[in-house]
Amino acid sequence: MVISYFGGECFKITQGELTLAFNLPSKESKQKSVKFGSDVLFISAHHPDFAGIENASFGEREPFVIEGPGEYEVKDVAVRGFASETTYGGKAGVNTIYSIILEGMNLCFLGALSNPLLPPAAKQELDDIDILFLPVGGAGVLDHAEAYKLAVQLEPKAIIPMHYSPESLKLFLKEAGAEKVEAADKLTLKKKDLDGKEGEILVLSY
Repeated sequence: MVISYFGGECFKITQGELTLAFNLPSKESKQKSVKFGSDVLFISAHHPDFAGIENASFGEREPFVIEGPGEYEVKDVAVRGFASETTYGGKAGVNTIYSIILEGMNLCFLGALSNPLLPPAAKQELDDIDILFLPVGGAGVLDHAEAYKLAVQLEPKAIIPMHYSPESLKLFLKEAGAEKVEAADKLTLKKKDLDGKEGEILVLSY
């Protein structure tokens, strides 16, 4: 599995010929434009910074779009979405937390989560997480302290911070006692790479 990060909450995850896209910015977003063909597109919240459906297609490649709570199975990828709260963009809305099983790994993508108290349904089901995609930047999503506290509760093997500025990332790493972690351009991971890990922080640059 190869994980690439493009800033905000925008990720591309590839496994063989399969490509998953997460929270691509739309044309109306002020974030940097990102466009690539994908098989499945995940949208956590309906905001221009996350809902760039038009940017997830390339040539004849059109993604299956998942944009809300529920259970899905697409191209042998099992997905569960849980409704949660966000105040991103200055108003209350629904954010979907995604639990994704891919290559035997359990990925948890928290999206634009703003409330560190998870809904009961999500809290009950989100266990044995291999990789946690965690917003840490504040301003409508979890801030560095809230994010780290939630990550400790969820007990993932690895944590990938997202939705950060250089300042908020520095604060998060300090909170986690991981100031010496260096950012990578992309991550290539297999399940065995996470054996024995407990909350290891993996930073991706953009």
